Amino acid sequence: MTEQVVPKERRAAPRREDDRRRVRKDRELEAARRISEALFEHLTPDELVAKALRTALEVVQAESGSILLADPASQQLIFRHSIGESPVKAGTAIPWVQGIAGSVFQSGTPLVVRDVKHDPRHSSTIDELTKHTTHDMIAIPLKRWEGEPIGVLEVLNKRGGLLDDDDVAILSIVSAITASSIEQARLYQDAKLAEVVRLLGDISHDIKNLLMPVVVGAELMEDELKDLLGAAVSRGDTKAKESFERCNEVVGMVDNSLRRIQDRVKEIADCVKGLSSPPEFSPCQLDKVILEVTDTLKWWSDQKGVSIRTSELGHTPTIVADERRLFNALYNLINNAIPEVPSGGTITVSTKEEPIGVGLLVTIEDTGKGMPPEIRDTLFTPAARSSKPGGTGLGTKIVKDVVDAHHGRITVESALGVGTTFHLYLPLRPPESSPT
Repeated sequence: MTEQVVPKERRAAPRREDDRRRVRKDRELEAARRISEALFEHLTPDELVAKALRTALEVVQAESGSILLADPASQQLIFRHSIGESPVKAGTAIPWVQGIAGSVFQSGTPLVVRDVKHDPRHSSTIDELTKHTTHDMIAIPLKRWEGEPIGVLEVLNKRGGLLDDDDVAILSIVSAITASSIEQARLYQDAKLAEVVRLLGDISHDIKNLLMPVVVGAELMEDELKDLLGAAVSRGDTKAKESFERCNEVVGMVDNSLRRIQDRVKEIADCVKGLSSPPEFSPCQLDKVILEVTDTLKWWSDQKGVSIRTSELGHTPTIVADERRLFNALYNLINNAIPEVPSGGTITVSTKEEPIGVGLLVTIEDTGKGMPPEIRDTLFTPAARSSKPGGTGLGTKIVKDVVDAHHGRITVESALGVGTTFHLYLPLRPPESSPT
């Protein structure tokens, strides 16, 4: 019996396959090790997303990529973090049913696309926006081993080859651990918010109790002043009426400030809880609201050596709006600007009817530090984050909620070392409001 000789190439093939499997397992273990570290670092969701994307690109040797997270309210995928020569701006949104990312999010199944430009699902919008050409890509759902996707991980343009199924296996590990980590981070933040809500409830109750003697005292003072005025007038005291009016003005300021404090606490509590009561529209003078805000903040700006100026007030028409909410929005914008302006600087608030008979444009311009582009460009988007140590971002959310409730718009211009300008546009009459 003659022994059959196996060709050398055939003997080597199983070894090559074993080597390939070992290499892939090593890469998978390395990816799992690196992304698992994030579980023990107590990172914020944004920090976690950035670290996960860097890890994904490194382990598959891809040039660029993005992580998109789902926003159920708008049914969009929001670019949360992007890496590459031409990264997509954080906050850029696409419908979650469109493009390759939308297809992967809806199906929950990874896709390897070797030639993106010939794939009918590919939308060129993002490439055109970033001036970037996508050749090959993997889009993989961000989800735990079991569960619904919470977003999509995309990696683009492998260095020295094409993305393949081995890369999908590695990215599946990164995706699963990242999704679990993001959910863990969100739960941690939700727990902190729940504690904040509880504390706000206690604080609100305490503030009401502490303010009650002031409220009662102001009412008693007003009654007492009326009695004194009557007695003084009967004695022929000509200065009594003038003094009474000044004291009455002070009492009115106290009463107004108490109401604003209670409104402010309620607005913050509602924002934290994600609640939004319907706006209460009625005719109001926006100039009057602006002056109330600047008067309220004058003590704070004086302490910081910052001058708050108003321009072009007194010429704007009546607007149908929720006065309480407008006060809170303008308060947030000006109050947040004060610590960013160096001593001797200015904050200028102006109004203009534009277009005539249609809307009002409020401009708040400061000579402060300015904002870096990554903060400026996401300020009023779902990806917004505070640049201040310990900041919550609640202020900008309150402003955006107020603008949306009035069917308005807000934009921001800012440059480091130059300052920041907010443009707040409000229609004279929101669409659903009826003439008064």
